[in-house]
Amino acid sequence: MLRVSHPAARAALAVVLASCAWYAGVAAQDGRSALNAITSDLIKHPITTSSPAARNQYLEGQRELDLGRFIDANTHFKAAVAADPNFAFAYVNVANTANSLDEFKTNLALAEQHAAGASEAERLQIQMVRKGYDNDLQGQLALGQQLVQKYPDSPRSWLALAGAQIALNKNADARASITKALAIAPKMYAAHATVGNDYIFGEPRDFTKALAHMQDAEALAPNESNAHLLVGDAYRAQRNLQKARDEYARGHELDPKSGVLLVKLGHADTFLGNYVAARADYDSAMAVGRANEKAAYAPFRAYVSVYAGDPAAAITELNDLVASVDGMGVPDPKANKVAALTNVVVIATHTKNRAAAEQALKQLEPLLMQQADEGGNPAFKRGQQAQIAYLEGWTAARRGDYTAAQKQADRINELLAPDANPRKLEPMHQLEGFIALYQSKYPDAAAHFRQGNLLDPYIKYQLAVATEGGGDAAQAKKLFREIADYNFNALGFALVRKDAQQKAGGTL
Repeated sequence: MLRVSHPAARAALAVVLASCAWYAGVAAQDGRSALNAITSDLIKHPITTSSPAARNQYLEGQRELDLGRFIDANTHFKAAVAADPNFAFAYVNVANTANSLDEFKTNLALAEQHAAGASEAERLQIQMVRKGYDNDLQGQLALGQQLVQKYPDSPRSWLALAGAQIALNKNADARASITKALAIAPKMYAAHATVGNDYIFGEPRDFTKALAHMQDAEALAPNESNAHLLVGDAYRAQRNLQKARDEYARGHELDPKSGVLLVKLGHADTFLGNYVAARADYDSAMAVGRANEKAAYAPFRAYVSVYAGDPAAAITELNDLVASVDGMGVPDPKANKVAALTNVVVIATHTKNRAAAEQALKQLEPLLMQQADEGGNPAFKRGQQAQIAYLEGWTAARRGDYTAAQKQADRINELLAPDANPRKLEPMHQLEGFIALYQSKYPDAAAHFRQGNLLDPYIKYQLAVATEGGGDAAQAKKLFREIADYNFNALGFALVRKDAQQKAGGTL
């Protein structure tokens, strides 16, 4: 499956996710200032603006951002720069919560333009965002380390460093950084949420610790729908789907306009096998969705057909989304088309539907290059080109054209050579793994997949298949069990879940 870990390539899709991944709906602002003590009061580094109105809007945005309300946060950050057009740190936060690629790059540039008037803490964090866009994760990490050296008493500094460490899969270091943030600010909601998510998704995983931190967050903000989302995710990681569903339902009761809580209900119903209910959940989420949410939630509805054993129906639904998204009024239809078409390529390649894969690629590749041109960033362009090479190479390998596939693997290596990112060659190794696996060269395939992104259950599944083919049945079964236990809604997981459960020894 495609792994978009290249930060520049991620930026094109982040404009979709910023509107949907954490947003917990629109709530009345009355009484929300009571949440400042666990959010916007906990900064402890300079925030540079001469305008009290701009500062107030910025702090309200920080509060909403901490609580997972990306769309509302974006509105406040925009109000902050309207009140003070020189407010660099507010611009970078408009970028971080952007609803389109253009909004992201424009506001990052404005942040840099006004950075001379910002504090050193603000400048370092603006530079960290730029390094991420340039796929310079080593440089981003170095800036994060400078930030905590200069502002060791700021919990935000330690969280920023942790983000850079997580991007590099340095999870032990990230957890230590977040522990320092919590030592400074034990009631910091965002720190509990961040480390809880790292224990769920980062290696080594620890779902017990994840649940404890999510429950700490919930205790800090028991009436926040996002807090119940966090606890629900921890229960889902523990395979306690009914408890997860109950938490999501509670969150939705607290905030009926929350699209993301309805999506989470859809995920739980999907894994519980309640496919009719899951589709209804996703329909409801799209009905209340704002910004990019309506289009961004739609692929999850299509995934239901994959779980139900009808991938062709999912392809049809995703293609229908591509055809209709321009009329949906979303801020960035192109990013949503890219996401949907990429999904089609993945499903079609996995299921050997060559015609559907080729048709999707024909539509997808010009869109990726349009984004590359719009991004105005060499690293971003290379990332887009590498994404094309990955998909072209994978589809070639799937049809047995290993020479063509190898050329694309070599191209990925060449394209990403300038990037200061230790993880940059994960897609090349994944493609090399597919080339070897499809030729039954199991040891070679396993060696390459081990160097891919094993946080992606689809890639871990390929490693399990290669390990089984190489004769290590016990290790393969262990890997299949880890995959089968995964309870988060990714397309690759939808494609392999049933088989992984069977090879692991039965359904859960």
